[in-house]
Amino acid sequence: MLRAAVELADEGGFEALTMRRLADRLSVVPMALYKHVADKRELLDGMVDLVFAEVEVPVDVDWRTAMRLRAASMRQALLRHPWAVGRMETGTPGPANLHHHNAVMRCLRRDAGFPFRMAVHAYNLMDAYVYGFALQEKTLAGDIPAEAARRQEAVVDRQPSGLEDYPYLAEVVTELAKTGFTFADEFEFGLDLILDGLGRMPQQASRAADIEPDPPLRPSGQ
Repeated sequence: MLRAAVELADEGGFEALTMRRLADRLSVVPMALYKHVADKRELLDGMVDLVFAEVEVPVDVDWRTAMRLRAASMRQALLRHPWAVGRMETGTPGPANLHHHNAVMRCLRRDAGFPFRMAVHAYNLMDAYVYGFALQEKTLAGDIPAEAARRQEAVVDRQPSGLEDYPYLAEVVTELAKTGFTFADEFEFGLDLILDGLGRMPQQASRAADIEPDPPLRPSGQ
């Protein structure tokens, strides 16, 4: 049932998924579905869990490689299931969801050696990047150079000066057409920056821990 629901959502979006359409896909009456889920909210929880099951969190590799592969795997899963963008951290987690989150925290705590709070910061940062990138990739046009050229034409049609008043935007239009643009390259660029920054954090934390704090000032007369 859950896989049929995922297929329907992949085809038309989660909003287009109804219990009646799902029942038709499974050749059952709608009321039969409620033997398995209480409502559409619970159905979504199960669907999200299937998406989490597709995301790889490698083991037996260094933490940077694991987090890079995990981020790339999550992006690919969200490309396959765009309805899940913005819904991955909502609802009641299922077993695949719990396994995934535990595996990521294990990698950050055990393999990367981050203190607890730093591991939480790192996890939230990476999720914000991956989920935010997936949302942008979902909403922006697939061919960015072509879309930039289309917008240039629209601007020229509306104002005589065209992009003359916006030289840096004009540069975007012309240079993207020459150099190209791919979401995959942009994703890797941002991911490199995040992982490089996180890679410096344990050393910074260790140095901070080695610095003895100044003794508290004593009131005069003591």
